[in-house]
This record gives sequence, structure tokens and C-alpha cells, in this order.
Amino acid sequence: MTEKQLAKQAEKEAKAKQKLEKEIARTESLMVYERRFADKGRIAGIDEVGRGPLSGPVVACAVILPTDHRILYLNDSKKLSEKKREELYEVIMQEAVSVGLGMETPEIIDQINILQATYSAMRKAIAALDPPAQFLLNDAVTIPHVSIPQCPIVHGDALSVSIAAASIVAKVTRDRLMEDYDRLYPEYGFARNKGYGTAEHIAAIKTHGPCPIHRRSFISKWL
Repeated sequence: MTEKQLAKQAEKEAKAKQKLEKEIARTESLMVYERRFADKGRIAGIDEVGRGPLSGPVVACAVILPTDHRILYLNDSKKLSEKKREELYEVIMQEAVSVGLGMETPEIIDQINILQATYSAMRKAIAALDPPAQFLLNDAVTIPHVSIPQCPIVHGDALSVSIAAASIVAKVTRDRLMEDYDRLYPEYGFARNKGYGTAEHIAAIKTHGPCPIHRRSFISKWL
């Protein structure tokens, strides 16, 4: 290599190192709550995906990460690309101490409302953890009828690595479900809209009516 090429290579490596160090520092900053409550035992981050869509289930996830984990790039799932979410999903599932999933169907959402269905999905996710959690970090909400001590954190999926991990697993899980539903009900574009109320989706409801996974309480004005 020429001297100029060597200089460019050195600059590139220095920038990559600086970027990595910045990400390590960011990840460390997202472990404040995990460290604050470290004496509580196994800490699970809790988050949900799917409160707003017109169709499909609401999915909740609980994740217990190792205290010495070194997973980088964890963040609110909405701030990550689909490719990065998929990559992190695999890492989380491999390295987590425990992952629990819970969901409620459109029928249950219609029966008890989306907030109560979300709480129910969260309780199912917590119950699915093995080993179980001893302390909960929740994204924004306090979950009723849970005996485990908990701490709600506003914007928790951007402030806690545990909640961020739960956000990613819940998002990938629900997106994959909606892609499966797209093959059953292709006219609604579920693979693209994931059940959210896009113009295309609403037009399809008006044209074809609802399918079995639509939330009737969410779409009544278009029926």
C-alpha cells in the first residue's frame, strides 16, 4: 500500500474505533436502571407492540438479560431498521437468561379493550419467564395484578437495555405473525402495513370488509 492508502486505512480504523467506543458508552448509559435495582435479583424488561393497529394481536415480551451482557445497539425497536431488529432478535434470543412472550387476540381486545388486553399480554409474558423475574422494569405502565415489584419508566424502551430488548423481540415476533397473516388474507397488505391503519389498509376494509383478525371495535366507522 502507498503512504496515502495507509493513511486512509488508519483514518478509517480510527473512525470505526471511535464509533464503537461511542456505542459502548451509549449502551452503558442505558444500564442505569438495571444497576440501580441490581440488588433486587433477576430484572426483566417489559414492553408491548401492537396497541394501535386495526388488526392482529397485541404482543408483549419480557426479557431478562445477563448482568454482564455485551449486546450493543439495543434501542427502542421503532428507532431501528428491520434488518437491525432481526439481527438483534437472534442475539437476544441466544444470550438472554430468559425470554417470555404473551399476546391477546383481536377477539379479546374487542371484549375487554386494548389497555386491559395489553396488561393481560404482559402478565402472560411475565408468567412465561423461566427462570422467573424478581423485579420488573416496564415501559411507561404499572401492570395491575402482578405481585413482582415493578418500576414503570416513561420512554423506557429508549432508556433501559432490558426494555429495549423486550421491545425488539415483541416487534419482530408480531411482524412475523402479520407476514404470516398476509399469506392468508393478501388483500389487506398486512406484510406491508403490519395491521396499522394505512390508507391502503383502510381502503381494503371498505372494499372487502373485515377479515377474522380485524379488531371490530377499531374499524366500526368503516363498516
